[in-house]
Amino acid sequence: MTSPPPPRRTQLGPLLVRHRLARGWSQRRIAAELCAASGVPTLSRHEVSRWERQRRVPGGFWLGWLAFVLDVPVVVLAEAAARTRRTRSTAAGGPGRREVAGTRPGGRVGPGHGGGRPGGSTRGGGARAGTTR
Repeated sequence: MTSPPPPRRTQLGPLLVRHRLARGWSQRRIAAELCAASGVPTLSRHEVSRWERQRRVPGGFWLGWLAFVLDVPVVVLAEAAARTRRTRSTAAGGPGRREVAGTRPGGRVGPGHGGGRPGGSTRGGGARAGTTR
């Protein structure tokens, strides 16, 4: 088995892919290794995929476990995660992005994304404020 090339100033997704493939692991395998090491049984290969595609950036907890499982210095992963976050924040406000007053990203409005129904949020669950039975 060959070790991955030395770390470059790269973003987190490609770095994770490179280290995972250097071990010959699937996304499912790395998720299982992370679950076993961390004691958190709910991490799926789908979350690993999101990290690798940079749809999400793992926080400090998972960065620490990724460093442990992949045998990579946590500082290398943390720096790559920081680069990814900087790139994402720059791209989100970049040219061609139009902001509409009163909307959230993706055109959603209000706290429950339902257009501001009276009586509270449209998210499910509990009782609404101000209602009586």
